[in-house]
Amino acid sequence: MKKSLLIAMVFVLPFIFSCSGPRAFTKGEYTDADRVILLDDRYNDSDMRIMADALVKSLMDHPVIKAKKKPPVLQVETVTNSTHEHIDMDSLTDKIRTALIKTGKVLFHDKGERKRMSDEYEYQNRSGNVDPSTSKPRGYQVGADYFMSGDFASHVQELGKKKVIYYKLTLKVTDIKTGLIVWTDEKEIKKLYKKRSYSM
Repeated sequence: MKKSLLIAMVFVLPFIFSCSGPRAFTKGEYTDADRVILLDDRYNDSDMRIMADALVKSLMDHPVIKAKKKPPVLQVETVTNSTHEHIDMDSLTDKIRTALIKTGKVLFHDKGERKRMSDEYEYQNRSGNVDPSTSKPRGYQVGADYFMSGDFASHVQELGKKKVIYYKLTLKVTDIKTGLIVWTDEKEIKKLYKKRSYSM
């Protein structure tokens, strides 16, 4: 009797623990990166792409870019997060910058690399390790014409089993010489969710 019980426990206990513990994702497949997949009610990469692409198109169609014979130099600042969600603003900013670069109509300054570039100038010109004919002297960087900044906001409404989430991304481009805002636009996304009904 005890032996039969012991054998049963050996087979049953692993099954019980596997059911009660966290389930691992064991099977996966590649999917189209442009496909919209709504797994939950949080801001996702599809929202990010839709908003970035729409605002970049708006900017490219504006005279501040379209009328220029030479590509203007743009500096992209990190978008401000005014929502209550934890959103990776660096990823959103990178998405906007990448979409702009792909147009081929603007050039970019990378503000985040200034310290690293300054260190490289020091190394090339003062370390004595670099052939002077190949070192890059200071004073030849191209000044930015504009900088882009933005704000990301959201609003949530819940009524019964329905939930509406509203996102708004606002971008603006400022002329560094004059301080004037030369372009601004916003892209809105509204998503409707319904709570599941659970039955016992």
